[in-house]
Amino acid sequence: MDKLGANPANSCALTPLGFLERAATVFGDCPSVVYHDTVFTWSQTHHRCLRLASALVSSLGISRGDVVSVLLPNVPAMYEMHFAVPMSGAVLNSINTRLDARTVSVLLRHSGSKLIFVDPALLPVLRDALRLLPAGHTAPRVVLVEDPHEKEFPPAPAAALTYERLVEKGDPEFSWVRPASEWDPMILNYTSGTTSAPKGVVHCHRGIFLITVDSLVDWAVPPRPTYLWTLPMFHANGWSFPWGMAVVGGTNVCLRRVDAAEVFDTIVRRGVNHLCGAPVVLNMLANAPEGVRKPLPGKVRILTAGAPPPAAVLYRTEAIGFEVCHGYGLTETAGLVLSCAWKGEWDKLPASERARLKARQGVRTPGMAEVDVVDGETGRSVPRDGSTMGEIVLRGGCITLGYLNDEAATKAAIRDNGWFYTGDVGVMHPDGYVEIRDRSKDVIISGGENISSVEVESVLYGHPAVNEAAVVARPDEFWGETPCAFVSLKQGGGGSTVTAADVVAWSRERMPRYMVPKTVIFRDELPKTSTGKIQKYVLRNIAKEMGPTTRGTNTNRNSKM
Repeated sequence: MDKLGANPANSCALTPLGFLERAATVFGDCPSVVYHDTVFTWSQTHHRCLRLASALVSSLGISRGDVVSVLLPNVPAMYEMHFAVPMSGAVLNSINTRLDARTVSVLLRHSGSKLIFVDPALLPVLRDALRLLPAGHTAPRVVLVEDPHEKEFPPAPAAALTYERLVEKGDPEFSWVRPASEWDPMILNYTSGTTSAPKGVVHCHRGIFLITVDSLVDWAVPPRPTYLWTLPMFHANGWSFPWGMAVVGGTNVCLRRVDAAEVFDTIVRRGVNHLCGAPVVLNMLANAPEGVRKPLPGKVRILTAGAPPPAAVLYRTEAIGFEVCHGYGLTETAGLVLSCAWKGEWDKLPASERARLKARQGVRTPGMAEVDVVDGETGRSVPRDGSTMGEIVLRGGCITLGYLNDEAATKAAIRDNGWFYTGDVGVMHPDGYVEIRDRSKDVIISGGENISSVEVESVLYGHPAVNEAAVVARPDEFWGETPCAFVSLKQGGGGSTVTAADVVAWSRERMPRYMVPKTVIFRDELPKTSTGKIQKYVLRNIAKEMGPTTRGTNTNRNSKM
């Protein structure tokens, strides 16, 4: 047997792009993408993607390895470009639609983008970003993606290059550019920058293929689901589900804007049975007013990740009829690589205990090789006691190739010992399930005690008047740092009468005194990234600007900042 091995028949490069061709064969007449009254079939989507890939090569001169950027909400073109751009041989770069012009400019310069597709609503931001490019830097060519359902935007001039005009130019029989190697770059995503400057994360065809199949298996996605795009497709490429929906012949229901009324209406009208979203989406749905919330037409499964979900939010979401699955991943893993795999015996537990267990990040998905929690100094595994904290490390086929033009960051994250270091602090429970306790930069060290901000937040979410909570470190003259809680309250229901002293007193009954927030600040809304993560660095800066707390001083206050 040692004389047998790789051969031309068994060593084809793995790529998710072939999923589309199969979908057109198996599900050709089935709906693929739905947006308002526009409905495409899988056969049509296949031909549109081939046309666009053809036009990129023949009309715009895009060649293998060029970076093509997109600045779009969840519209059909955004879905199509997940196939069409890499089918041209180019690398797809999806840009966060909530970034300011300065940051967009930085990303375009750093990526060397040759072309950018943009939504009319984001055109002013892009124009400002292009003006900020340094002299001598060649600006990417701009293609406008019109939206006929948005009447406030005037039609593009007759001579302007638009998305649909580009598609019309292409060849529906185009022989798409297959990767020379499955390790060829396919995706360039930038980290959210919640803890530091954004970094360019590069993924190859092989990694995207593996995470796509792995995610479908782990979530047990059935054939032909109706999937609602509440998760931005720019957020780690929608956790791989643009490609995944082609595998199972799903119907992609696109939403330009995500609010509770629109989500509930669309679920009922379209018969949605699957969707993904950060915990902020779950919180929005669970706290929707009675007039907005509608009875679900059947079982609706939600996959949540992106930030540790408080058990109270999971409990409230399932109480209104959703079935929630919870996973964990990063931009660097291209999707979810841990999931809280559910055990049948847990069904017998009280709802609050089920929610507590489901809030854990869980175990490796089938396609991942290993996960561990290690001591930062020794590199050894921490005890499986559910309390000793360490850094979560991973290894598996979907881990990033590295950071674009950043050798130092690549070496810091991907170590010679064969592990990817996530920067997330967690614990390993006796049953082998991992639970995140914090980002390494968010751990609060008070009087020598390590305080998990996530743990404090989870307790605060249990307060009946609390809508959102975020806890950061505030300087303290005696303890070094103490917990500072930023809280938004629910509308109505007596939330407006809650004081900082009430929150502190409630916390003291439910956590050790050293973990109780010494400062409570009320805000109408907490600052977030477009992926739903609370921007703790913004809150940390506010806490620092407030100055250190002093011993014996009551710093809790009912501030509206």
